[in-house]
Amino acid sequence: MTELIITEKPKTAQKIALALNPKAKKLSEKGIPYYELELNGKKVYVASAVGHIFTLKEKDKEKNKERKFPVFDIEWKPSYEVSKSSDYTKKYYNVLKKLSKKAEEFTVATDFDVEGEVIGYNIIRYIAEKPDAYRMKFSTLTKNELQKAYENKLKSLNWPSAYAGETRHILDWFYGINLSRALSSAVKKGGLFKILSTGRVQAPALKIVADKELEIRAFKPKKYYEIKLLLHKQKDFEAIHEEERIFEEEKAKKIYEKIKEEKKAIVIEKKSVKSKINPPVPFDLTTLQSEAYSLFKIKPSKTLEIAQELYVSGLISYPRTSSQQLPESINYKGILKQLKENEEYKNLAEELLKEKTLKPNNGKKTDPAHPAIYPTGLKQKLEGYEKKLYDLIVKRFLSTFSKPAIKETVTIKLEVKEEKFKAKGSTILEEGWMKFYKPYVKRKDELLPIIEEKEEIQIKKTKIEEKETQPPKRYTPASLVKELEKRGLGTKATRSSIIETLYERGYIKGESIEVTELGLETIKILEKYLPEIVDENLTRQFEKEMEEISNNPKKQKEVLEKAKKVITSVLEKFKTQEKTIGKELVESLRKEERKNTVFGKCPKDDGELILKKGKYGRFIACSNYPECTVTINVPNKGILKPTEKTCEYCGYPIAIIGNNKKNAKEMCINPNCPGKNKKVENSKEGTLCPKCKKGKLVLRKSSYGSFYGCSNYPKCKYTEKIQ
Repeated sequence: MTELIITEKPKTAQKIALALNPKAKKLSEKGIPYYELELNGKKVYVASAVGHIFTLKEKDKEKNKERKFPVFDIEWKPSYEVSKSSDYTKKYYNVLKKLSKKAEEFTVATDFDVEGEVIGYNIIRYIAEKPDAYRMKFSTLTKNELQKAYENKLKSLNWPSAYAGETRHILDWFYGINLSRALSSAVKKGGLFKILSTGRVQAPALKIVADKELEIRAFKPKKYYEIKLLLHKQKDFEAIHEEERIFEEEKAKKIYEKIKEEKKAIVIEKKSVKSKINPPVPFDLTTLQSEAYSLFKIKPSKTLEIAQELYVSGLISYPRTSSQQLPESINYKGILKQLKENEEYKNLAEELLKEKTLKPNNGKKTDPAHPAIYPTGLKQKLEGYEKKLYDLIVKRFLSTFSKPAIKETVTIKLEVKEEKFKAKGSTILEEGWMKFYKPYVKRKDELLPIIEEKEEIQIKKTKIEEKETQPPKRYTPASLVKELEKRGLGTKATRSSIIETLYERGYIKGESIEVTELGLETIKILEKYLPEIVDENLTRQFEKEMEEISNNPKKQKEVLEKAKKVITSVLEKFKTQEKTIGKELVESLRKEERKNTVFGKCPKDDGELILKKGKYGRFIACSNYPECTVTINVPNKGILKPTEKTCEYCGYPIAIIGNNKKNAKEMCINPNCPGKNKKVENSKEGTLCPKCKKGKLVLRKSSYGSFYGCSNYPKCKYTEKIQ
């Protein structure tokens, strides 16, 4: 008897092979590794796919050269036959095909989720040409769990997940291809060639950020006033007027005039409240992505990528989970004992192991396939973001088993000439779980001095501050992932990639997400001509129906037929106004292009300075060339963005220029700008280099501006920005 175990990634194949038999042989076919081992008297091969090695393709695409739509006649094909970018999958396909011919028994060991099930299902039916297979289920790639997963493997594929996953792929293809073809066709009829895209979840996601953008643009700030007291007893502290925001200018100034000369405030009330702060719940994927972005500014898609690497390395459990619960079956004590062997976590793990019972503060969210994310306890040397993310996961795991923190909040009320003020301070009396979650605890002690009722407190200063109400906060990639989850759009595995697609298509930009003119215009057109597509209720309904497929596979056909009807109906209406839609889209595309390429007025004539690309890279030139020969060399790489500002010294436009976001700054694009040659006040020229202590600092220039450098360059590469 010969068995073939199919995994999703090459590293997973290696882990499974060595877990089942440490003497497993590593073999290779045209550079693609696979493993051969003996187990219970039979020969076992372990080989991997490389993610999805099959994709959906339009049948007879060659006959549809005009890219007509809608199209629903599709089929699964090997990825390498459909896209050149997937050529690398062919070798993996061939290895699986070769080994399938030798095997009588098949076991799928891909990730135990919807995507993993589709990958395994396609390999079994199209490569192995079998109706079913055994199924391994595991959440970590540790030796013990892999051995148990093999010994207790399921006798069949997880069919509900396979059908639901396949339905999702087909639905996304129906929507994505047909709607994107419609938009691109409209643009072409508007006189421009540009590939535009939208999709089943992409359109509602864009609408969410577009609505926020319009809300921000429509926001009108309101002026208000805050009246504050700077008080002193042992130390300085502030109190604010009980109304906090006073919107009537006359009223605010009247209060201020009434009390501004007063030197004492009387304490009329003091309240002290102790409260518990419960430990955080274990990480699911969304909360991990949110926390990683908040702490390290790692994009959600990158967090998922790093977490996947940590999982494949056997360091954490499966990251694509919706669960916030850690079951006892994962062996809490065993993991803590393993973590104890790591010097970094030794003391914290030992402290928890002294507890009589270990019970995590589980959250409400569950996932039938996998528990919350947790460390396995295995040791491995990590660097960079992998180290940061792993440390965050370990500290979160440890903190969930600890006691609540105890916080004391003190509030005092003061009176000055019948005007009431309040001051608040808080401190952590018992750290509890916070000790285990350092340095990631978001806490700020604001202690008040010891104050008693009826006490008189010295007023050092009374101030009135004019402020404005602020517009709603923009989404970040992490908060948008959370919003999509809250609204039931997309899946834990796809939300971050949907956001990345919106960036790639030029619909959104910036870490604090701003919707471009193209994004706003696209949503405006979709809402006007294809309202069903941006309706998140329809998308959410399909998500629910796909969940139902998990319990009733027969419903797959019903869901797909419904989608066909919706898309056909929508596109019939679209085609009647295609030219109008095209003109509107083209106009928005040209507006967006101008916004990114026009830097301002040419100081020599009435032309515009426009970013262009030539044989030797990019440059800025006057639109009236050849009559006006103004050209400006700019860095070939890095950030180069127009602003609406002009230089006070020479009248040339000011642009944002830099190698990356960190060092990008506003500067005049004129290389001969007199402002760049001005003497720097408090110059450090001639002072001793703080690094090598031998050379002296000299003023140097680059295309990004002036800076100080060591005279011993290149032996000493010390540089210093000019403030």
